[in-house]
Amino acid sequence: MTSRSPNVSAQTPRRPSLPERAISRRLSALSTTTAATTGAQAGTTQHDLTEEIEEIKRYEDFTTIDWVQDAAQEQLRRRARRKQNAGVFELRGSLGWRRRLEDTYDAGQAWIVVTLVGAAIGLNAGFLNIITEWLSDIKLGYCTTAFYLNENFCCWGDEKGCPEWHRWSSFWLLNYLLYLLFSTVFALASASLVKSFAPYAAGSGISEIKCIIAGFVMKGFLGFWTLLIKSICLPLAIASGLSVGKEGPSVHYAVCTGNVISRFFGKYKRNAAKTREILSACAAAGVAVAFGSPIGGVLFSLEEMSSYFPLKTMWRSYFCALVATAVLAAMNPFWTGQLVMFEVRYDRSWHFFEIIFFIFIGIFGGLYGAFVMKWNLRAQAFRKKYLTKYAILEATLLAAGTAILCFPNMFLRIDMTESMEILFLECEAGRDYDGLCEAKNRWRMALSLAFATIMRTILVIISYGCKVPAGIFVPSMAVGASFGRMVGILVQALHEAFPHAKFFAACQPDVDCITPGTYAFLGAAAALSGIMHITVSVVVIMFELTGALTYILPTMIVVGVTKAVSERFGKGGIADRMIWFNGFPFLDNKEEHTFGVPVSQVMTSEVTSLPSSGLTLRAVEQLVAQNKYQGFPVVEARTSKILIGYIGRTELRYAIDRSKKESFVSSTAKCFFTQPPASATQTPSVTAPPVTFDAIEDASGQQSVDFSRLIDPVPLAVHPRLPLETVMELFKKMGPRVILVEYRGRLAGLVTVKDCLKYQFKVEAQETSTHDPALEIRQEKLWGLMNRGADWLADKVLSISGGRIKLSGGRASNFLESRAEDPRDQFTPILASSGHDILDGTEDVDQGVELQSRR
Repeated sequence: MTSRSPNVSAQTPRRPSLPERAISRRLSALSTTTAATTGAQAGTTQHDLTEEIEEIKRYEDFTTIDWVQDAAQEQLRRRARRKQNAGVFELRGSLGWRRRLEDTYDAGQAWIVVTLVGAAIGLNAGFLNIITEWLSDIKLGYCTTAFYLNENFCCWGDEKGCPEWHRWSSFWLLNYLLYLLFSTVFALASASLVKSFAPYAAGSGISEIKCIIAGFVMKGFLGFWTLLIKSICLPLAIASGLSVGKEGPSVHYAVCTGNVISRFFGKYKRNAAKTREILSACAAAGVAVAFGSPIGGVLFSLEEMSSYFPLKTMWRSYFCALVATAVLAAMNPFWTGQLVMFEVRYDRSWHFFEIIFFIFIGIFGGLYGAFVMKWNLRAQAFRKKYLTKYAILEATLLAAGTAILCFPNMFLRIDMTESMEILFLECEAGRDYDGLCEAKNRWRMALSLAFATIMRTILVIISYGCKVPAGIFVPSMAVGASFGRMVGILVQALHEAFPHAKFFAACQPDVDCITPGTYAFLGAAAALSGIMHITVSVVVIMFELTGALTYILPTMIVVGVTKAVSERFGKGGIADRMIWFNGFPFLDNKEEHTFGVPVSQVMTSEVTSLPSSGLTLRAVEQLVAQNKYQGFPVVEARTSKILIGYIGRTELRYAIDRSKKESFVSSTAKCFFTQPPASATQTPSVTAPPVTFDAIEDASGQQSVDFSRLIDPVPLAVHPRLPLETVMELFKKMGPRVILVEYRGRLAGLVTVKDCLKYQFKVEAQETSTHDPALEIRQEKLWGLMNRGADWLADKVLSISGGRIKLSGGRASNFLESRAEDPRDQFTPILASSGHDILDGTEDVDQGVELQSRR
């Protein structure tokens, strides 16, 4: 491309040569054409260009960012800063030192951000731990010396209770009713706050964060209100007794913290790709404070969360996790020096004959993960279809039902983290819980643990996904711990029944051979690996929880067996299944495909393109208003379709809006996307000084507008016969928003991530049909049964109360009926046979600037 003068703006432009098109990719501001100025002005205009680009670059809700363009923008910002600071270090005096400090501050912003974020995450985690423990204990009793103390602090040093801790009543039934009341009120408060102030605070958030880090835009999901409501409602949801955990939400509020803090720094305010590096570090810190495992947090972010994890991001993730863990350790929320309640230390070793039982536990973990994922997705589909308007009522009734079922069982009654602490412990003097370690109670405990395992699994299936902050890490670990402890008790009984059998020859006489607590520990690892399909990070997290090198090998065996069993029932953990269920556009790096088709079978052939000249400003404005596409290829002419470049929708709309606002061109002005050859004295480059809107005001009333500096002259383009698998790898590795398909210089079509996903699900639907009419019939019957039951209950209450209490149609029912829907409920699983809001391109809704307007 070449520059041109105003008096020849109506001439037909020529197609740029290949060397000209090979110029490095860039973004540039809208300008009218003027002659080039001196090289001294280039540095200043370059900085102005960068500032104007930052104002242009915007991303709409439920769209994907363009990593390539964001990387080019960051390079342009750095180049402009280098030109601006040219010769600074040769200066002497205050100006030189001030510039040096500014440059140092710009280079160190990343470390400042991760330090502040890590400290904030650690403080938040410490306070939430304290509040959660107190709310969980207040359901059972209170401390007479200080009402604000939980049972552990009230009876410090006395593991069997103390006179200062009082139950609410000496009557078992009254304690039961108060337990039910507290659980219901906590769930009601949590669901109500989420519904009223931050619908995005519901759920775990891990699947959404995976998509956001990969480049998907969800405005408000990482905003301040989501952070505040998630932090308030998470202790309420945990204390309500629902079978949900805080570890998944810990990742969410940690990433929210990083998003909110980073927006105060210019380097991350508008650069979406840079901000995602901070979000990856925050995810690691969230897991670190949840499990007291900084290295495990970094590995979790690498293994599960991030699709792009360079070495500098790993180092920043480690530093952020280190700061967060150090702050949490300094707060010492449990007064024990432990970072989490269920941290444990083992001083006994294991025997090789136990590997058989370890493998059995690993098989259970894989089967548990497959079973829970299958039925939880069915429960989620039922919830989305029938219960969307009754989110508060659903969470309240779930908490009430959970309290009714769990209170009689000693392992279900208490908080899940406290339950794991008890199940992990070795049986030593003075360390017992209601006779768990006594031989005479062995069979009763085994039956109680079996009941807890089955009941907790059912509750996890129906509870995960309700509209409160809800994770699945700890509930799954609690299921695995109860199952593992049961297996350990049975193995211990087997050894005591046959102490002289050759199978137990490795056991020493008069020494405890079997440690049931280690079986609970390994069961928790198996269940966590089975539900999340992660391996290395689970092993490291469990090692950091125990500090026992001797149990590294058993943990690796259990997790390896779990992974092998899980893969037989499908790839991807619960987070990946939820991404599919919600229909988010996400290409998983862990998946490998063999389609055997060229990209021409997947691309969009009917492309709305812009001719390089001939359109009026009004025609361009109408084209943008009538189409929802995220960008437009620029061709020499619509008949020839010779590819010139690509222009983004947001840049084009910004230019049109500013042209109209400043009123310096008429609606009939001709629009040019290439520069005419008359003034082709130099090829365009990012060092050429553009003329910005400030200079354009002097040319008011002109009859042409030049968009040439706004287009991308070297868009990523591929041949139509390129395999689809290679194109998908380009999307995964480079992260462009769109790839053009070019054949002999002519535009043949374009392909996006959503086109690839559509084809992928079409192929998968042909291989395995997911549509089950019988399931829909069963769901209809279940919904009808629930309605009849609700009507019967309302009639009985109305009859007994003499008409004074009305459960339907009154103010109470209007309050419990949720009218503020979660934005995620509008999306459905991606199916080849039906349309989808995100993949069909209807997601283009203007709601501000991503990573700038985050409230």
